[in-house]
Amino acid sequence: MRAFDVIMRIVTSLLGLAMTLMGCVWMMQGLGVGPAAILQGFMVNDIRWTYYGALLALLGLAEIVWSNTRRRGG
Repeated sequence: MRAFDVIMRIVTSLLGLAMTLMGCVWMMQGLGVGPAAILQGFMVNDIRWTYYGALLALLGLAEIVWSNTRRRGG
């Protein structure tokens, strides 16, 4: 069971990291800042996507913290 706990901790941490990075991209698009590669599409200069991105980034950070501080099974 220890190996499963370690693998799941890694998977959930990577998921949280992906959520945080995606949230940052959404915030940048909503604000209209960043490299030209992300400044395309319907999300650009729409302030709602800044809020959605901030929420997603916070959830991602919470996922990382939760997965690395929860009690170990056993």
